[in-house]
Amino acid sequence: MYYSSRSTQLLLHYSFKQCFVQRQIVKVPKLFVHHSVPVLSPNSKLSSSVPDIKEFILNSNPVLFNEEVEDIVPPYLREIPFHVGKKVYFEAYGCQMNVNDSEYAWAILQKKGYERTNDITEAEVILLVTCSIRDKAEEKIWSRLHALKKLKQESVKSGFPKIGILGCMAERLKKEIVEKQKAVDIVAGPDAYRDLPRLLEECSENSTATINVMLSMDETYADIMPVRFNEKSKKAFVSIMRGCDNMCSYCIVPFTRGRERSRPVSSILEEVKTLSDKGIKEVTLLGQNVNSYRDISESHHVSEHTTSLAKGFKTIYKPKIGGLRFADLLDKVSLIDPEMRIRFTSPHPKDFPDEVLQIVKDRSNICKQLHMPAQSGSTAILEKMRRGYSREDYLELAQKIRNFIPGVTLSSDMIAGFCGETEFDHKDTLSLMREVKFENAFMFAYSMRKKTHAYHKMKDDVPHDVKNRRLREIIDCYHNNLTEILPKHIGKIQLVLVDGTSKKSKIELLGRNDGNIKVVFPDVDIFETVGCVKTEYKRKAEPGDYVVVKITDIRGFTLLGEPLSFVSLTDFSTYYPSPL
Repeated sequence: MYYSSRSTQLLLHYSFKQCFVQRQIVKVPKLFVHHSVPVLSPNSKLSSSVPDIKEFILNSNPVLFNEEVEDIVPPYLREIPFHVGKKVYFEAYGCQMNVNDSEYAWAILQKKGYERTNDITEAEVILLVTCSIRDKAEEKIWSRLHALKKLKQESVKSGFPKIGILGCMAERLKKEIVEKQKAVDIVAGPDAYRDLPRLLEECSENSTATINVMLSMDETYADIMPVRFNEKSKKAFVSIMRGCDNMCSYCIVPFTRGRERSRPVSSILEEVKTLSDKGIKEVTLLGQNVNSYRDISESHHVSEHTTSLAKGFKTIYKPKIGGLRFADLLDKVSLIDPEMRIRFTSPHPKDFPDEVLQIVKDRSNICKQLHMPAQSGSTAILEKMRRGYSREDYLELAQKIRNFIPGVTLSSDMIAGFCGETEFDHKDTLSLMREVKFENAFMFAYSMRKKTHAYHKMKDDVPHDVKNRRLREIIDCYHNNLTEILPKHIGKIQLVLVDGTSKKSKIELLGRNDGNIKVVFPDVDIFETVGCVKTEYKRKAEPGDYVVVKITDIRGFTLLGEPLSFVSLTDFSTYYPSPL
């Protein structure tokens, strides 16, 4: 529908925006339903006999307007005064997505004149970017808020610091946060970071907390370049999509981060190119369901093709049609810089069709390391979790990937003690772990979350002590697998990207191989190479260097090695083509 007047468009925009900002129903003036309002095509013209649009607006709701309509500036568009020199301190909890969100929030505040500090005692604004995925994560925040409340009470005369809760916990527990912790001034959900300057302005003027936890159907922060906290690191994270549509019965993410929406591929490529120009050597693509990426931002991306899933996997939602998919994005990202490693997390096993596996296999700079969250090894529990696959489907996919991509490493998530889990179900999980032999795993005891399907339809009936015992057994199983897996690396030649000095020894360097396994080696002079031929020149390794390392031993769950020479990623794939 096209409205002939810019004033009408502005009023429409203003009215609907107010619905979201104030979280209340706004009565739209009769203008929008009155039979006299002309609704025109883009090429139509108003007759001179038609009353002026301003007359309709004033007659419909004169209280709203006492100035020229064209001069109206909605409150959410008004310029907020710059807070030049005010210092903000960030703390991020939970997943890497929250760290990345912190960098988006900081980019927004930096443009408004804020300065960032690493000293909490001099901060005038303290922002906690929170996680709500499990009880333990939220308990950390409650404990931290208790300590910050004391800090604020000591500075009561200055009115600072202002304390804000951002992210998933902010959306889920907004009311409890404000009422339980009187120290909190700002509550902002994952889609409200653009509103932080206004929220900070309002809380400076009022004694009550300011809140914006509205979820968005299209917010991806695509036009904002995050400002990285650690400028010295040669690794970076790039958000490519937000939200999740899977609606697994245990998971709070769809309720705290909303529906899936993907960032335009052009925006992602621009950021990756910028990072490459700054010397970044490894990029991790981020998303709640990263490999379900689907860019439909441009008309030429629309097609009749539906989403391809791994064999035997299904979803609870209808097939999605059209758009550039994850394989397309991997293809384009990997071509930007052949010397930049590409990783991605966190994916869903259903979204590993052949085209994704093929591009991972073909491109030497896409790491041969895939995260495949199983969550359980029991078909009965997987069905309760609404994961969309059986134990057999998962095992078949894992074996297919092992066969298709030589040297691939697999990681997983596991939940102990989900609703109705029996000892038989638990043993199925242990046997799946022994069969797949994950090189890395993230393991947790189940904690029920409000709003989820499990909360409404199931009973959290596995006793706490039983959950903890099963979790210990899952962890032990994983560690036992590692004692079998890691020795197979001894004697192998691997490419290691240097992170820096080892935390345990100043005379050793730490890095990670293609499979994301830690490798430690002596900090000694290393030969430069031309191709893979050593020259007479030597130097010390620095963060961001690729080093050829021969694995010689194991210490705990870390590989130990001997540095042989520097090498480029491209040359290593050419001269050392054998898998890990």
